[in-house]
Amino acid sequence: MDNQMFCFQCQETAGGRGCTVRGVCGKTPPVAGMQDLLVYVTKGLGVVTTKRREAGQDVPEAADRLVTENLFVTITNANFDEEAIADRVAQTITLRDELRETLGDAALPDAATWQGPREAYMAKAATVGVLRTENEDVRSLRELTTYGLKGLAAYVKHANMLGGDSRAIDAFIQSTLAKLLDDSLDGAALTALALETGKFGVDGMALLDASNTGAYGNPEITTVDLGVRKNPGILISGHDLRDLEMLLEQTAGTGVDVYTHGEMLPAHYYPAFKKYPHFAGNYGNAWWKQKEEFEAFHGPILMTTNCVIPPPDSYKNRLYTTGAVGVAGCPHISGDRTYKDFSALIAQAKQCPPPAELETGTIVGGFAHEQVFALADKVVEAVKSGAIRKFVVMAGCDGRMKSREYYREFAEKLPKDTVILTAGCAKYKYIKLPLGDIGGIPRVLDAGQCNDSYSLVRIALKLQEVFGLASVNDLPVVYNIAWYEQKAVIVLLALLYLGVKNIHLGPTLPGFLSPNVAKVLVENFGIGTITDVESDLAAMIG
Repeated sequence: MDNQMFCFQCQETAGGRGCTVRGVCGKTPPVAGMQDLLVYVTKGLGVVTTKRREAGQDVPEAADRLVTENLFVTITNANFDEEAIADRVAQTITLRDELRETLGDAALPDAATWQGPREAYMAKAATVGVLRTENEDVRSLRELTTYGLKGLAAYVKHANMLGGDSRAIDAFIQSTLAKLLDDSLDGAALTALALETGKFGVDGMALLDASNTGAYGNPEITTVDLGVRKNPGILISGHDLRDLEMLLEQTAGTGVDVYTHGEMLPAHYYPAFKKYPHFAGNYGNAWWKQKEEFEAFHGPILMTTNCVIPPPDSYKNRLYTTGAVGVAGCPHISGDRTYKDFSALIAQAKQCPPPAELETGTIVGGFAHEQVFALADKVVEAVKSGAIRKFVVMAGCDGRMKSREYYREFAEKLPKDTVILTAGCAKYKYIKLPLGDIGGIPRVLDAGQCNDSYSLVRIALKLQEVFGLASVNDLPVVYNIAWYEQKAVIVLLALLYLGVKNIHLGPTLPGFLSPNVAKVLVENFGIGTITDVESDLAAMIG
């Protein structure tokens, strides 16, 4: 109870148990406290909106948007600005109380009624974090669902930026937040709630997929340049394609090139972005290498979603945030899906030298579901002939732990008759390796961002249909997934909801899983950990 903070929502949490002094991500105790309080009052808002729906009263769109944005703000590596988060706490309390007025004398939990001046926020935050005294299995299941909701909210927010909307998903998120305050729910009820969250995770990823492809077309096989040009540049990282579109529109004809970084790489696969000649290529690697890579880029960097690391002073003045992202001392670009003003980045870029070259060459991606369906006959024939023996789903997140080199080594040692299906930044461990192809089919098929794990699900279900199998688990597909943060949690819950079994999850199991909850996942779903490359290859590939 003497901890300065407590957070165990990401894979790199200290000792695999929890950060108690400072987050491995760079989060300070005050920021952690504000995030805890924001989640708490957002649960209270969920109670109020749920009761309004039950009473037949309307819930304004502003409440739906605020809930998803609040959850997104608390995702790992999204927001390190204590004051900005505290502003959200105040905004949430104000809206919650306005909506509560029509509910009369209904009994409500503290999260739906607590008020306090700004100076009382930190004291309250110390009482509402995850270190509560309830049964550890109940706590574990609550946190599992909470983190799944955070990931789901991120995907919904991306869809909202493109006009995609689902009131059913919004209502589910809010009602589930309310249920997480209900002490009467036992382990069985909370387990069912976690799996139901997985069901809505599938719906959320489908919503975002439809929003992305509706706006920008279906991803197609694309060769992406890894080198640099001679013009000054702006580097865009994160996941939000609408932010990229606005940036490309505003930089057209300015003499400033735009490069992607990290999870923004798959933007190159969309047909709509290929009309911009100044959309130069991809710069660098996964999020955790950004300090050295942002330093070398020389120009402004725009962080559109999570994956930001608090920057050193050397480039702090050219790191811009937008949306849910925040870093104290860095300029923040406000606005919504209709317009954001990026003129400050463009003006600064013109005063900067071109980016330093990190590497040369190209990589190939764009193997989302429609592109793979177009290759279905070729893929099926390769499987039937024995040219492809196994597909290995290696989706998920990259990270800085040395143990993650396992995934590079695993990819290198895979037999030549195996194909990797990937999505997310985990691909940076192996997508640049010379792994070759099988009859013209690349041995690494990149579907895109972490949310494009939905494409991998669609591909698996299509193969099940083509081969006439009773279960997706009968396919020649194995799962060796790396996780890091909460968007990976919703992907995992979605896979479990769909009945996918025998997933290897690493490099370590989540610290928020109690021994009993972990045992349930192992016994009911075959969740396994990674051990060493040789034994895992033997177990998974045979």
